[in-house]
Amino acid sequence: MELEAFLKRQNEAVNERLSRIYEMGWKVTSTGDQEWNDRLEQAQNEWSRYCSDTEQFQEVKKYRALPNLSPLQRRQLDELFAMFGKQQLEPELAEQSAAMTKELVDVFNNYRPTLDGKPVSNNDLRSILENSPDMELRKRAWLATKQIAVRVEDQLLALVEQRNREARSLGYDNYYQMSYALQELDVEESFAIFNELLELSEEPYQSVKREIDEDTCRRFGILRDQLRPWHYTDPFFQGAPPQGQWSMNDELQGRRLEDFVLNTFRDMGLEIGDIMDASDLYPRDNKYPFGYCTSMGREGKPRIMMSIDASEFWLSAMLHEFGHAAYDKYIDPSLPFLLRKPAHTLTTEGIAMLFGRMTKQSEWIKRYIFENRPHAAFMREEASIEQALRRDMLVSMRWYLVFTLFERELYEHSGSGKELNERWWQLVQRIQHLQPPEHTHYPDWAAKMHFSLAPFSYQNYILGELTASQVQHYIEANISRPMYTRETGAYLKARFFSCGAALSWNDKLREATGEPLQPRYFVEQFVRHSRA
Repeated sequence: MELEAFLKRQNEAVNERLSRIYEMGWKVTSTGDQEWNDRLEQAQNEWSRYCSDTEQFQEVKKYRALPNLSPLQRRQLDELFAMFGKQQLEPELAEQSAAMTKELVDVFNNYRPTLDGKPVSNNDLRSILENSPDMELRKRAWLATKQIAVRVEDQLLALVEQRNREARSLGYDNYYQMSYALQELDVEESFAIFNELLELSEEPYQSVKREIDEDTCRRFGILRDQLRPWHYTDPFFQGAPPQGQWSMNDELQGRRLEDFVLNTFRDMGLEIGDIMDASDLYPRDNKYPFGYCTSMGREGKPRIMMSIDASEFWLSAMLHEFGHAAYDKYIDPSLPFLLRKPAHTLTTEGIAMLFGRMTKQSEWIKRYIFENRPHAAFMREEASIEQALRRDMLVSMRWYLVFTLFERELYEHSGSGKELNERWWQLVQRIQHLQPPEHTHYPDWAAKMHFSLAPFSYQNYILGELTASQVQHYIEANISRPMYTRETGAYLKARFFSCGAALSWNDKLREATGEPLQPRYFVEQFVRHSRA
């Protein structure tokens, strides 16, 4: 009874404090107002003070050492151990970190790049990189996507050192090692998977990259050794450029992206209309320009923040984010608050990626974009659609690996900012096979918001892609093919979503697919097919 009373108090206290942070975070990203920034900082400081309580942490450790704990008790205590464990800091240290993070939130929320002396949006710059034939304009647009990096470099490097000081004060070598440990991940086991993926994908990736380069050279009338990052359609080469003459973007003009997403989820028995109504989907001034899903108070009422336009990029992003949201919505509401969340970041990323891939699957395109009446132009190129997905997965996986390997170096190795900047381009050149720009001493890497505000997430994208392939294989082999059926939705709700964090992430996969995480399903789906 003593333990149950302790867990009840913890669930109530955590619910109250985290729900306030979720609400303040939503206000900040939807308005950019200083008032909400200040209130968010206050809420985060209160959370840090709560989690830094040494006496409560000692109680967690005492109860965690008890024999004969029930599975739900064990999982709640594991959550509390991770929650308190990383916050056992001097209050001044914790509040300094919160203030430094808040400053970076302010910058990323409100900074707008300029092009030729005029403010532009990230969507404007992306459109130039996707469509413009003007070489000089493309270069200026690409450079504009990196302007924020110079603005945040010093603050970000200071925050990295601050995070490492925090980790060392808690007995860890650095913040990177601490973050993996508290995420139930083993660094060396994870990097063994990453290095295996690097090795297995090298030959097929080189083949894909050569095809992309040949297409790009023909498009712009240049030689391969003249290619630079601004000749590609994404500022970080996160995905493969479109192939062929058919473009989904053309089909999306004048149509509501919301309808494609609603119809997809509805056909699977996953009702997300209430989430759509509560979300903030279109761009405006002073609004966070990127996309994310928030669970709010973990009451099955998540929300999506986005800045969409009529493009395949944003349609894929919507499917991805609403995958997160469906997971959150269908977690068993009777679970304790501590466990009313996904088992792990990688499991919710796996589901989000399963949905985000759909815009490159010909079966989905015919059903939802063309309503089973595809145009002749699409049918002529249908055979290349699935290959385009394989290309995109190989390209995006190499990007994830660059980010993950660099992030480890960022936290584990000391060195000057200039050395880090040059090391970034060395990894980009080795793994993505991109020719660097003339100057590599600029902090181009720091333009990626995740280094500042969502650290230690990209390893979960890699593991999430592996999870998506494993779940898709299980569904198609055992539940339904095609996937867009109520049987699939029923399976996801019952076997993947409902138990929340009551199981560890690998136990969740065993429960849902019959085996722990296996890289072979991703390799079979995307790597070996690319060799054929």
